[in-house]
Amino acid sequence: MSATLLTKPLTVSPSSRLSFSLLSEQDAQLLFEIDQDKEVMRYLSGGKPTTMQQITEVFLPRMAQYRNPPRGFGIWQVCRRADNVYLGWILIRPMGFNTLIPSRDDVELGWRFKRKYWGQGYASEAAAAVAMAVLAHNDNVRYVSAITTPDNTGSIGVMRKLGMQFIKRYMHQDALGEVDAVLYRKHINEDS
Repeated sequence: MSATLLTKPLTVSPSSRLSFSLLSEQDAQLLFEIDQDKEVMRYLSGGKPTTMQQITEVFLPRMAQYRNPPRGFGIWQVCRRADNVYLGWILIRPMGFNTLIPSRDDVELGWRFKRKYWGQGYASEAAAAVAMAVLAHNDNVRYVSAITTPDNTGSIGVMRKLGMQFIKRYMHQDALGEVDAVLYRKHINEDS
């Protein structure tokens, strides 16, 4: 029975407006599509669109490092249930996944949505649904965290809607470089 639980992919139940499916390496075009909007990329690359080469040579190999379908870790496609339109995605992975000692009790949430769907509550609804499903299957996780740049008020608003609190401003370092960042976190036993 344990072996089955460890190999069966986690599913995320639909929310009132959204449905979810875990992306794989075959979904490069969906990742590329969102990254072509300069406004979407403003806080990630200064507005420079991502190339397909960057998706295949950098983004997909990074995703392969943390993607774990039985635990629910990876990038979840978000579609509107009413018409199955692709809105964006939610990322969930262990904090520090690319370090020598990734966190066992803290998961990172991230999101990227097409600009025409901003401001409609989709990011917070999707992030909450994905986080709840993943946390239900990973009882060792105690914290949900998110990182952005200090001037990304849209993402900070999503973090606050999810009940996250400001932890610190710092120079965040990962395999893609160093960036001025803010960290928000929620202890999963805290009330919203």
